[in-house]
Amino acid sequence: MLSGFRNFGGKINGIIVNDMQEGKRQKQVGALLLQELGDIFQRLGLSMIDGGLVSLTSVKVTPDLLEARVYLSLFQVKDAAATMKRVEDRSREIKRELAARVKQQLRRIPTLQYFQDDTLDHADKMEALFRKINEEKSPDGQ
Repeated sequence: MLSGFRNFGGKINGIIVNDMQEGKRQKQVGALLLQELGDIFQRLGLSMIDGGLVSLTSVKVTPDLLEARVYLSLFQVKDAAATMKRVEDRSREIKRELAARVKQQLRRIPTLQYFQDDTLDHADKMEALFRKINEEKSPDGQ
């Protein structure tokens, strides 16, 4: 129904609508940044921290292409906050390396913000809840 409207925000039938679809260029820049940041994280040794695995799950770029939100998935990391701090501490070095790699494709290098992607944790919790529900149903003979 609203798929034809880009960056539409308003009210329809009393419902507040905020369509946050990414444009084609946003997706292209996000994919480019994801690929390059993945290589940079591996080169700088940030993909393995304290015996845990750090992987980039997605990069979302604002419509003006000046900010990029980098989502990191942390697997078997002992201290997630310390790991995120370590990445933040190296952000200047990461951005410098990124600028050297994408300066031909982008006029301005976006400001990078790092966020922990907890979708895997959320999925694990949901699976555990479904298992628990199924276990509770099975003794009753259902």
